[in-house]
Amino acid sequence: MTAVQETTGLPSLSSVYRSRSSVELKEFFRQRESVVFTLLFPVILLVVFGAVLDYDIGNGVTFTQYFMAGIIAAGILGASLQNMAISIATERSDGTLKHLWGTPMPKSAYFVGKVVQVLAVTVLILAILLTVGAVAYGVPLPSGSDWFTFVWVAAMGSAACTLLGIAVSSLAKTGRSASAMVTPIALVLQFISGVFFQFSQVPTWMQTIAALFPLKWMAQGLRSVFLPDALAAQEPAGSWELGRVALVLAVWCVAGLVLCVLTFRWQDRGTG
Repeated sequence: MTAVQETTGLPSLSSVYRSRSSVELKEFFRQRESVVFTLLFPVILLVVFGAVLDYDIGNGVTFTQYFMAGIIAAGILGASLQNMAISIATERSDGTLKHLWGTPMPKSAYFVGKVVQVLAVTVLILAILLTVGAVAYGVPLPSGSDWFTFVWVAAMGSAACTLLGIAVSSLAKTGRSASAMVTPIALVLQFISGVFFQFSQVPTWMQTIAALFPLKWMAQGLRSVFLPDALAAQEPAGSWELGRVALVLAVWCVAGLVLCVLTFRWQDRGTG
């Protein structure tokens, strides 16, 4: 504790961070719609697609095994970009952000709380999807160095999408308008990024568009974890391109941070 905190009796920064993180987690899990859409929707998709499209795509790999990488990437997108964009826009429109801005709470505590919430929800989604995939459909879990790849792809993808979600939240006036704006975009990205189909079956011009966004690279990096190396030949470059995956996700992290700094607002436009 610093001398100023000892004199004024203010809580330490770490305790403020813990308190704000606890608030964010409680608020998320109390919102039934958010929990169902963010946590259960990817699981429902895995169950439905796994039951309907359980066929061999070559090299002894089922579509469900291929789909696992894409649905995990989509789950990360939902827990980070969609979740952040909608929740922050809602808190801005109902005055929560303006109230927090006027309190002694360090502004960084708000963002730390959001990051902790995304991290906790993402880990829970990954655990559920891996369990359902392994138990219900026999999808092999990562092994050896694949775990390292799994962790860094998920972590970098989550970071990039979280920052983008914070930035995108400033484009909408309310949580409802944010949902109407972000959800269709997320669905389109999922369709063209190799989530619901094999990426090699997506038209070339759609592949080019998908390559501009982090979801495609997350899915590609995760496919290297769940699929045999023989299937890397089906990728556009004929390999998993893990170096490029890391580079693109890192660029999006930097770009997302810059956009956050330039666009984030604590209150609606035109309010005092």
